[in-house]
Amino acid sequence: MIQIFNNPNVNFVKLRFIAYFISAILVGSGLYAVLQLSMGKGNVGIDFAGGSVVSIKFKKELDPAKIREALDKNGFTETGVQQIADAPGEPKEKVLLRIKASNVKIGGLKEAITKVFIEGFPGEVFEIDRVEDMGPVVSKKLKSQAFLAIFWAILALMIYIWFRFEFRFGLAAAVATIHDVLAVIGIFYFMNKEFTLLFVTALLTLAGYSLTDTVVVFDRIRENLKLRVKDNLDTIINASVNEVLSRTFIVSLTVMLVIVALFVYGGEVIHDFSFALILGVLVGTYSSWFVASPILIEWQHAISRKAVVKK
Repeated sequence: MIQIFNNPNVNFVKLRFIAYFISAILVGSGLYAVLQLSMGKGNVGIDFAGGSVVSIKFKKELDPAKIREALDKNGFTETGVQQIADAPGEPKEKVLLRIKASNVKIGGLKEAITKVFIEGFPGEVFEIDRVEDMGPVVSKKLKSQAFLAIFWAILALMIYIWFRFEFRFGLAAAVATIHDVLAVIGIFYFMNKEFTLLFVTALLTLAGYSLTDTVVVFDRIRENLKLRVKDNLDTIINASVNEVLSRTFIVSLTVMLVIVALFVYGGEVIHDFSFALILGVLVGTYSSWFVASPILIEWQHAISRKAVVKK
């Protein structure tokens, strides 16, 4: 593999204290975001907050900026707008609106949306062919299922690493994955990005990526534990991370190129999804170097202190 870094000698063990400070901020922001979201605060999509989906069929493709302008002018702020074509390459003549419960006009949503497009696009021919409501019971169930999906995914990853390596590796991988998930949630919250089921999909995807990146480092640490039995754990971890530095960087860069392409050319529908993955790759790479491996050191130091106390 191409060696981006020739014989790197970064002291990751020494830098872990700076990383702890950065991670504390990231995790703290994530925990705060989770708390606020559990209280119904934040930019929560209709998947979790309830609302309505309205499908409108036009004769020709409309300017999405003008659609948003017309909706905002009539009080339908923060409404998701998705333009859909009947077939690839054809004009996007269908518009899908995702209206949050706070903006739903009670007793006359269809009439209110009709008025918006009549006034905003005079002379345009259109038909509202579907209106679906998502109540609080459904959204509450989706919210709990999303939480369980993330919980079981992280637990499964921890068990997998535990069996493949040993318990301390599994614990370190689980902590690093939770760190990555909370970091992305926190960044999303403070950027006022919308939380939807697609975002949950991105979290599960980045959890898998974070694990893959961490396994690469853990594999080298395990090899060096057998080959360098005279060295202490700090030295072995520093050497191991430096040895796979080029590999993890190139893998992350390759993945990033694909995700950035999705972010730029994928359209509005997957914009937040790809942005969450970009954050996930950056945080996941950082945690593989500065979070997962140092946890092994802290574990060893805790065992050593316990042994000294017993004596």
